[in-house]
Parts: sequence; C-alpha cells; structure tokens
Amino acid sequence: MRQLIAVLIFSMFAVPAAFAQREPVLKQIDVPHPYYWREMYIPQLTTGPSSVAWTPDSKSVVFSMAGSLWRQSLDSATAKQLTAGPGYDYQPDCSPDGQWIIFARYDNDAIDLYALELATGRTAQLTRGGAVNVEPRFSPDGKQIVFVSTSFNRRFHIFVADFSGGALSNVQHLTGEDRTSLPRYYYSVYDHEIGPVWSPDGSEILFISNRGHLYGTGGMWRMKAQPGAERREIFSEETTWKARPDWSSDGKRIVWSSYAGRNWHQLWVLPAGGGYAFPLTYGEYDNTAPRWSPDGRTIAFVSNRDGNTSLWLQEIPGGAQRQLAVKERKYRVPMGRVRVTVLDANGKPTPARVSVTGPDKRAYAPDTAWMHADDGFTRSERPFEAHYFHARGSAEIAVPAGKVEVEVMKGFESRVERASVEVADGTVAAVTLRLRPMELRAVAGTRWVSGDLHIHMNYAGTYRNTPKNLVAQAEAEDLSVINSLIVNKEQRVPDISYFTGKLDPASTSSTLLWHGQEFHTSSLGHLALLHLQKNILLPDYADYPRTAAASLFPSNATILDMAHAQGGVAGYVHLFDEMPDPAKDAKLTHWLPADVALGKVDYIEVLGFADHRATASVWYRLLNSGFRIPAGAGTDAMANYAALHGPVGLNRVYVRVPAEPLRMETWLANLRKGRTFATNGPLLDFSLNGKAIGEEIALPAGKHEVRFSAALRSIVPIEHLEIVCNGQVAQQLRLSGDHTSADIRGALTLDKSGWCVLRAWNQNGTHPVLDLYPYATTSPIYVTIGGASARSAADAAYFLAWVDRLIANAQGNTNWNAPAEKEIVLKQLQEARAVWVERQK
Repeated sequence: MRQLIAVLIFSMFAVPAAFAQREPVLKQIDVPHPYYWREMYIPQLTTGPSSVAWTPDSKSVVFSMAGSLWRQSLDSATAKQLTAGPGYDYQPDCSPDGQWIIFARYDNDAIDLYALELATGRTAQLTRGGAVNVEPRFSPDGKQIVFVSTSFNRRFHIFVADFSGGALSNVQHLTGEDRTSLPRYYYSVYDHEIGPVWSPDGSEILFISNRGHLYGTGGMWRMKAQPGAERREIFSEETTWKARPDWSSDGKRIVWSSYAGRNWHQLWVLPAGGGYAFPLTYGEYDNTAPRWSPDGRTIAFVSNRDGNTSLWLQEIPGGAQRQLAVKERKYRVPMGRVRVTVLDANGKPTPARVSVTGPDKRAYAPDTAWMHADDGFTRSERPFEAHYFHARGSAEIAVPAGKVEVEVMKGFESRVERASVEVADGTVAAVTLRLRPMELRAVAGTRWVSGDLHIHMNYAGTYRNTPKNLVAQAEAEDLSVINSLIVNKEQRVPDISYFTGKLDPASTSSTLLWHGQEFHTSSLGHLALLHLQKNILLPDYADYPRTAAASLFPSNATILDMAHAQGGVAGYVHLFDEMPDPAKDAKLTHWLPADVALGKVDYIEVLGFADHRATASVWYRLLNSGFRIPAGAGTDAMANYAALHGPVGLNRVYVRVPAEPLRMETWLANLRKGRTFATNGPLLDFSLNGKAIGEEIALPAGKHEVRFSAALRSIVPIEHLEIVCNGQVAQQLRLSGDHTSADIRGALTLDKSGWCVLRAWNQNGTHPVLDLYPYATTSPIYVTIGGASARSAADAAYFLAWVDRLIANAQGNTNWNAPAEKEIVLKQLQEARAVWVERQK
C-alpha cells in the first residue's frame, strides 16, 4: 500500500532515484493489522521465557528464552541451552518418547519448523518455502505433527504431517479456507485456524477459529484429524490470539488463556466436550501459554506479573504456584560479557536506548531487560529487524565470544553512537559511549520540549507496564511529555484504573505523564483526548456492528465537545495511508473535514502510525482553506509490546514553551497555538521576517520579498529540506557536508495570503529512524496579505465532496437507537457542509 502512496503523491514529493525499501517484518503474511497478530501470535524475542513444553516424564520442561531453547528440571535453578542459532528459536514441543523436540525458527525472513535430536544435538529443517510455520505439536504416538502455516494463501491455517527420523512427509492442509460476509475490521474476511493441539487419544484436533465470529480470534473447535472433516465449536469466546488451549492427559479438561470479564489474561478450564468454564488463576497481569504436564498434576505457563516474562508452575488440584526461576545458564557456545556504559555530555551516566548485536547477528540484552523489536527493516542492510532495550546508564550483557556491535541512542538531540568490541570467552569487555548533543535553538526566553501525543502503556502485549516504567522508557528516549491514551482492546480497557484526571504520581520535574484517552470509532477516525480531568468517555467507541454501540451516535463531533467540556485537548490520530478520493470512494466515512469545519480539532498527528506524506497532503488542503491546524505527532506505541511501532517518542512533537519549570497546561496551550514542529528524527527551526513558528505575518496588498531563516539538525543524513507555501514547494534548500546540519538564510516572494512550513524528509527508511522514512515538519507561519483570508476553492470543493459522502453514509445508516440521534448527527454534518460551501467562494 505504501508503495502505491508514493505514486499517488509523487508530484508533491518527487525524487530522482530509487533506493532500497524498508518493508514490514514477515511481509509474506496477508492478514490485516500486523501490529496485533505479530505481537500477540507470532513468537517474539524476549529475555524471559516465551513458551514452554513438558518432557514425557513430567520432571523437566523445555522452553524458549532469549531466542534459544533451554531445558530445566523442576528441582533445579540451572537451565541448559539446547540451541544457539542461527536465527531465533521458539515454541518447542517434545516427542512422546523424549528423543525429539520440534520448534519454530525465525531465520532467512521466514519461520520454519525444525527438529532437534536430543541425543546428538543435531537439527533438521522440516519445512521450506518462505512461509510462516508456527505452533508445532506432536501427536500422542509421535508419528505426526500438527502446526499452523501461511503456506496456503498467506493466511493462518492448520496442517498435519507424518514425522519420522527428523523429516516430514504427507503434509496435508487440514482445515481449508472459508470467506465470511461478516463486517470484520481488525481481522481478515477469511477465517483462520490457530492454536492446534491433539486429543490424548490422537483422534481429534482442538483449535481456535473465528469461523462465524465478528470480533476476536474466535472460539474453541474440535474436528477429526483428517482433511475436510466436520468441525464443531465447543466454546464460543472472543479471544485475541493468545488463547493457546491445551488438553489434559485424561482427556476430560481443556486449559486456555482468557481475558473474559477482565483486562488481563488468566488461565481458565473447560470440560473437553464444552460446557461451563471457570478461572484457575487470578491477578492484574497476564498468565498465558499454558501446558498441562503429562502426569496431569501441574500446569506450566508464562506470566508477566513482574513486568518481564517468567515461567510459573501451578499444582492441579490445590492451586499452589511457584516460579521456575533461572539462576544459572549453561551455554552451548563460548560466551563472554560486554559492559556498556552511556555517559551524557557532562560525563555522567544517563538512560538511553541500546542495541547489542553478537557475532552471530542475533540481538542480546541483559537477562532482565525488556527486549523490543522494530516492525520493519531494509533487507539489504541487515538480516533481522533491529532490536533494542532501555538501560539506566549501564548494562552488562552475556554475548557469544567474538566481535560485538553496540549502538546507543537517546532521542533526537544527541548523535547516535556506535562501537565494536572483541569479546573473549569467559571475559568482560567494557564499552563506554559518550553522547554528543546537537544544539536545538529556540526564541530567546523559550525552549523546545518534546512530547508524544499517542502512547498506550498497556495494550495486550507481552510485558506488563507501569507508570514508573513508562517514565523510565521516556527518559531513555529523551522524551519529556507522555500522553498515555487509555483505550479498549476488544472488550478490555487495560489501563482504565490509572485514570485520575491529574498528573500521574510517577511524573518527575522533567518527565510528565498524563493518562488521557483514545476514542476508538474506527469508521469515523480515531481521536486523542488529552488532559481529560473528569472521566473517561464510555463506551470507548461508536459504530461497532452488532453491539449495543452500533449507532453512529455519539459522533466524533459530540465526543470532541465532551472532551473540551472537561478541559481536554483533542486531535485526530494516525490519519491516512493513502490520499482519500471522495470522488471515487463511496464508503469514505472519516469525519476529519467535518470536525475541522466545525472548529473542534485542536491539532492533527501529521506524524503518526500512518503515511506522513499522505497525511501532510490532506493537512495542506485544510490549511489552504484557511483553517489553522497545528502539527502534532504521536507514535501509537504499545509500550508493553515486544514487537512494536516504536519506541515511545518515535513520532514526537516539539513545543516551544517559556524557559521555566515544565507544566502540562503550558505545554498543551502552546501546542494549540501551533508553536510546534513534528518529527521522527530531524530537528527544525524556521522563521519568516523574524516571525517564529505558529506566528503570523501581516503585509499590505501586493508582492513581497520575505526573509527566511531555516535550521536543521539530524541524527541521520537528510535528502530534502524544503520550504512549502500553500501546498507547493516554494524553495528547495541545498544541503552540504553529511546532510545532518544546515543553517540557511534567504528570501521568498509571496503575493497571496496563506502559510509556509519547513519540512525535511527522505524517500525511504534510514536506520536508526524506526519508521517508514525520516520526516519532520514545522507548524505553519501564517501570512496575511492585504487583509485577505487564505482560501482555495478547489480544496474546499474536495472537502465538500467528502462531507457529502459522510451525509450519505449517515442517511443510509439503520443502527440509530432513536430518531433524535440521527437528527443530531445530520445537523452537525449539514453545518459542516455549509462551512465548506462558504469556503468555495
């Protein structure tokens, strides 16, 4: 889609050459919303355990940890490493005779199944072809395996195969593929089947499927282990990728991970034939990936109760739990340690983002650190996506002996530092990196303060985040203002208990945290509601089909009024992946132009989890029509994810505030005044005739030469630095040297009212900016010539056609709870339409 976007807006962002493209991780999967299924379903690199299996004697377990497989006895604190690459190894399962372990390995841009022979340590590749193959499980007799693969139509379906001597044969697609007519949003129109497990007698497969489900990954189903066999649903539940059921050895019970009636996953148990379920565990954290021991006496599972993942055991019956902690690790390969220290400009230890890559090209982190992964990468630059962790100034990491690469980054105001070090077996190598700050100039008596307008502290991810840890993440990213937006994930609203309408107590004098809300009506466009002081607005969405919130009311206009009534600041988030075309798109339902016309939008995320150039193109049309809309930025970072669009502060807005102690109210007030620039790396400053960003120049009628000043500082080389006025490039500014710094003065000729911004951008991705491509823009400096208002009849006609689509959609909607709701919504839209009609004149 994003390659198409570049074509759609080529005239505004033309470049002469083609470069290697940044592309999504596991791009071969054709399932919508990859940021969900990748984190919640595909195995991820974590320093703690991520999945577990029992040995046949129920006396030890095999688990995935730090991208390798490990074995540990229940009466021991020592884990023995079974695999050490290449690639990352996950999701083990032991054969009934204890001779083999099958597992999933992420390598060569795919996930394939492998078999490990325990007696010899040799591995054999079981699948090929570049697909994603996960969740392998042995049959009770050890002669077959069942697994999930995308090899059929690039979607998740169940396969069965014969296994013998470390090889597969007779691979069969078990479940087929069905297309639904249900209006799903976060899930494919094609049903999936995941989480397969054999019945103890080997005759049936239990699995999760969303067949017939509108929301979630679906309920539990049973079928004979034969292609095309009849399937039946034994338990209907929403689920979201993490159910992963397991059968008790007696064949009577099923355990799985569920968030029914709560905000976190816990273990539940159900009769194998269906019936009533009840929870086995409780807590405000996740317990996932359960595996019942062969002797039926214990369930092993993964928990994030302490933040990171850990391995736990629960007695059945009885309920006693204990952690199976790893206090000693026995490695397969020679290992050393690297001690990384990060210093600020004054030589003092400082928090930072750290990436450590071993000689095997795998990522490493301290044993207790949260490992995070990028959501895309350029294949010609590296074999895997970038991984990183946050350090409080120093960290010690176990690494294979050999050459180790270290990269350190702290936000956008210091240069990225890198070092290589040789680590010998059994030794500790020290690396000290001192950050070099870049000057970020501001108007006298003011300073620039960065903030992220769109973060989710917890959002059904791998880890369990807290306000204190979120502040620490922000400090490592040199981010001063955190807007953590409370929002639903299906039926859950994970962070709702943190709302107070005040600064979170974890805030410091230099890092502020406020819990706001993302209002989640997908058809109308998502809203960020910052600085709410009274209550979260519930339900958290409208227009959810076949629910009690199916009505289009409350519209976004009504929600924006509610937010403003309690002191909130509100804007539209992650806007567009391509340029909307109201002339062709009869299903265009996004309310942005209506709410802008009604004067309800305080800012928009020009940089967000969307295409920045496509979003800017719509923003320019709004500015051309005379609306003064500040540039904001929000990452939409799920800060408790192991694999995310992030980290926090990836997309951030700098706000110019008085050089005095930081206050949230002052920062937001200046955001609304447009004293901002939005960026994912480049730092900008801009002035026209001495007027700063967000201010206005008033000139008499006629043609005028206007003096400008433009400044750039960047952590990566920048290809294009441009002044854009009224939607057109007014001047391309020449960059020299390494293209990371510029101070340029010059003149523009202006003869009509409007606006000008300074923007910097690259055509393609540039590491370590973990985004589609580097991009930054200032908010406008407004220009009024001869007292005339900025107007564009063509742009007003574009938005008028858009609003007409909204009116037609509302008129045709049949989900209103009462006629009065329809009247309110249509009245709002007609008022917006009248504004756009007037702007055409």
